[in-house]
Amino acid sequence: MENSRKAILSKTHCGLKIYAHILRKYYPGTTVLSLSGKDCLPARNPFNADKATLKISIKDNCGWHTDTEKAIPDGDVFDFAEQHYKIEGDDLLQRIKEELNLSKLKVQSGTEINLSLLNAPRFSYFKHPIRNTVPFEKFTLLDVYQVIIGNAFKKNTKALRKISDPKQARNFKANNFDYVTFSGVFSKRKDTELIKHSGLLTIDFDHIPNLQQLKNQLLNDEYFETELMFTSPSGDGLKWIISIDLSQASHANNFQAIANYIKYTYKVEVDKSGKDISRACFLPHDPEAYINPNYFSNRKSVNTENYESK
Repeated sequence: MENSRKAILSKTHCGLKIYAHILRKYYPGTTVLSLSGKDCLPARNPFNADKATLKISIKDNCGWHTDTEKAIPDGDVFDFAEQHYKIEGDDLLQRIKEELNLSKLKVQSGTEINLSLLNAPRFSYFKHPIRNTVPFEKFTLLDVYQVIIGNAFKKNTKALRKISDPKQARNFKANNFDYVTFSGVFSKRKDTELIKHSGLLTIDFDHIPNLQQLKNQLLNDEYFETELMFTSPSGDGLKWIISIDLSQASHANNFQAIANYIKYTYKVEVDKSGKDISRACFLPHDPEAYINPNYFSNRKSVNTENYESK
């Protein structure tokens, strides 16, 4: 188990990402840790009435904490995780690896789905072409994931990537790919026709020279947990779906803050269209698409044949 702990620490900046991941569960949409050298500025402690009494530092390549009011015992990051998850030993280590995406998720036939997440936020799914603004049905991230890794748009995705003329490519995409509005359920695809926001936000990256590098950076981001990620239909862009807290800020303000954060942190500009709640996101074929491992636990995956494009 000692080797497992070391491996986890090596992938989480000595455990700081574990502290941040847990604290974000209590304080979503806020900066939960601010690092200064090898120490963090005092953070709010969910186990001490949310007071800013939690001091976190790195000692011997491991995160350690103390509460200035002694509300919880001093300990390392795994002790803090035990305090939150109420489990220990190998079960705790496995939980950490799953939630922080430290193990590559590879979904194959027979993979089980977490039933509790089948009631996850829903959004509108539209049949092509793009001029069709009336939704076909409601989807979840799991539904979309199955479409993307399936063969529904494999042929069209290959065809699109062979078109060199930008105008022809846009027209082909608009007429041959189904799409979704990740941020909500609509009666029609228009901001004013929103029925219910999903709590999801799409960040769109275009013309990225090194997609894999950006994927790895986003999957390991300290503040945002990836819900879904896939390569765009064109093949040189990326779609990053994350959760936002609308009780803290509006959709537009969330988008602007995250766009600024990405530009500052990763030196990458995002597509400004993400500020529109009803923005359309085309669904390509991407067998390497990523979905949060929390969606899988106790039933077989949905049959992608249900969503074959006609």
